[in-house]
Amino acid sequence: MILYRILHTVFPLFFRLLGAKHRGADNLPPEGGVIVAANHLSNWDPPFLASFLARPVGYMAKQELFEIPIFGTVIRWLFAFPVRRGAADRSAVKAAVKELREGRCVGIFPEGTRSKDGEIHHFGAGVALLAAMSGSPVVPTAISGTDKMRGLRVVYGEPMRFEGKSDRAALDAFSEKLREKIVNLKEECEKE
Repeated sequence: MILYRILHTVFPLFFRLLGAKHRGADNLPPEGGVIVAANHLSNWDPPFLASFLARPVGYMAKQELFEIPIFGTVIRWLFAFPVRRGAADRSAVKAAVKELREGRCVGIFPEGTRSKDGEIHHFGAGVALLAAMSGSPVVPTAISGTDKMRGLRVVYGEPMRFEGKSDRAALDAFSEKLREKIVNLKEECEKE
């Protein structure tokens, strides 16, 4: 927790020095489990996304990162937990649902990997599944500029809730609605 507090002081200063702008941080509920779902442009996205939020944000991170000596320990201290990419990782889903039910904030990049062309690509159903299983709201978030480290913008949208049965069609529909919301937010922040 101490390391997170230190970095949560350093990173906002760093990003502000680069001219970063943010809007909508007050859309994050002040308590209870919440998912912050964002597009993914670069490795700078996790600290940038969390820098302007009042609550700590933990992330699912690819398993390989936890296998790097020292770095793996550090990201665990920063509330990260492992996920196997390209597979339905039940342990990661259980870990995320546990975090959410314990009232924590979990950051997820629904594209599953960084976008190489800056476009927002297909979202998997993972965020929708976590929202359905935990009952947590999802804060759609758009990030811009982290791929070039200029024109840095982040916009946090109004929370969305998954409602209804959690069948495949409903999960896919929620995922597409979330994607559309983030696309619209990204267009807004790129105009600023």
